[in-house]
Amino acid sequence: MSTLFSPPSLDDLIRLLKAWKFWVLGAMVGALIGALIYFLVPPTYRARATVNVDFNLEQAWPQQTDRQQFYYLERETRKLQEIAWSDDVIQAVSSQTSVSVEDLRGGKLKLSQPAEAGWHFYAEDKSPDRARQLSATWAQAFVERVQENIVNSQGLSSFIRVDATQKENLPVSRNTSLSTYLLTGAFLFLALSAILILFVPSNALHLRGANTPLRSARD
Repeated sequence: MSTLFSPPSLDDLIRLLKAWKFWVLGAMVGALIGALIYFLVPPTYRARATVNVDFNLEQAWPQQTDRQQFYYLERETRKLQEIAWSDDVIQAVSSQTSVSVEDLRGGKLKLSQPAEAGWHFYAEDKSPDRARQLSATWAQAFVERVQENIVNSQGLSSFIRVDATQKENLPVSRNTSLSTYLLTGAFLFLALSAILILFVPSNALHLRGANTPLRSARD
């Protein structure tokens, strides 16, 4: 094969399949490169706090249809999402953790919720302790703001109940696991090697001495 756009020949494919030792070694080298990157430039830590959200559908709409209950659930969920990212809540987190609002909104905080039941408040940081603090503070600020909204009848349904069920001794892990780095490194190294073998012209791979050309490994 000599050009990038010409299809691989049968000999090229057979050569790739026969070089199983090369693929095994290449996967190991790629995995080692991925592990090296993981330890030299480690991913941030991620902590998770949990808030239980109960919409009490049976009490809020006891005689209504499923469609009306679904609309109620969707509407109140959107309101809670807005509160979680509201200026009041984010500013409260910033004040208690000394992290700027710009950084908090720039990717340090992430929200994951299934509409009802457990809402997960994630926080990412280079320090595991700071990640825990950010996550717990955000969850607590959200709970306090929601309860204040309900007590003062500021828009949320009075049937909603929220409770921070997990805000201490929070689980912390790397944002990206070591196995992901290993697999990615192995895959990329093998992919680049296959492209090099299949699409780089043969004469470009020849090693030339002072006067006598040497055959490349692929010949």
